[in-house]
Amino acid sequence: EIIKVEAPDGDLARQLGANPSWNEQRMGISFLAQNAGKRSISLNLKSEAGKQIFLELVKSSDALIENFRPGVMDRLGLGFEVCKATKDPIVYCAISGFGQQGPLKDNPAYDQIIQGMSGVMDITGSDNTPPYRVGYPIADTVGGLTAALAVSAALHQKTSQYIDVSMLESVLTTMGWAVSNLLMHQVEPTRVGNENMTSAPSGTFQTRDGLINIAANQDRQWEQLVAVLHAPALKEDIRYQSREHRKANRHALKADLEAILSRRSTDEWMTVFQAANIPAGPVLSVREALELEQIQMRGFTQKIQQDHPSGTIDVVTNGFLLNGERLKAESPVETLGESTASILGELGYDSQRIDSLKNEGVIG
Repeated sequence: EIIKVEAPDGDLARQLGANPSWNEQRMGISFLAQNAGKRSISLNLKSEAGKQIFLELVKSSDALIENFRPGVMDRLGLGFEVCKATKDPIVYCAISGFGQQGPLKDNPAYDQIIQGMSGVMDITGSDNTPPYRVGYPIADTVGGLTAALAVSAALHQKTSQYIDVSMLESVLTTMGWAVSNLLMHQVEPTRVGNENMTSAPSGTFQTRDGLINIAANQDRQWEQLVAVLHAPALKEDIRYQSREHRKANRHALKADLEAILSRRSTDEWMTVFQAANIPAGPVLSVREALELEQIQMRGFTQKIQQDHPSGTIDVVTNGFLLNGERLKAESPVETLGESTASILGELGYDSQRIDSLKNEGVIG
């Protein structure tokens, strides 16, 4: 069971999304997409009664995740030591932009800020463009995944654990050769557009009607590629004799390949490459990706019936199966504080006390 504790005015995500009327009802698409299967309690943590209720929730919890700036929960009297004294063992996970220590710890951070400060923007784009933001909130996503992994590891320990997740560090951890080449060999990463600096041909190529990604990273894949392209001259070209030669001459290689690829459509080339086991894939829109037979067959999305005007919504599930089964949310997304009364009832509060707490502004 997951209980989402929200302030009386609700999570900001409730007001975000492409449908303005849903935003006004505090059921924005950004919130709907992430919160199926969670119970919502609206609680004023600045009130003494609100803090007491929160600690009562801690007593029956295995893990607690918070996303305040460092020090906020301690100032509220709800930090790790207090929670540990209330429930031991407890896994306490604090997610922040920069971590709980250091000169930047008190700085506010959103995905946009972390993308810029991590170097992600600096390596995204081409050599003739400014730095670009990645087109989805990668820092928010990676930070959340890091927290989930850390909580899973901590729960396995079966002792109280304090987890300090830095969004900045989480993103840097995922940047692969862009970071490791610099750390180990002082090679600065640069913006290379859709090219893969570790190999060639490995990037995006123009076909007759669109774009295709090809990753012939290994020599045998390169040999197979020139074979199916019926391009023996490329195989014999001294500029392309080895992986390092192809990397050094990647721009000329791209031009030579596109001269051939432009003769057929992306779909036609995909048929050729799949038959030859050459790593390749079309460049799709988000809609096209979601409509792939591969995605549909594996049951990646889930329909959820909502009581509010959105009605039935489609949400993504996750990227894995367990024993062939897809984990899915077992309940719809709740309105702000929808489970407040029922949760308080489970904690022993009667209806008169619940009404009193509402009148006092402790609960929403």
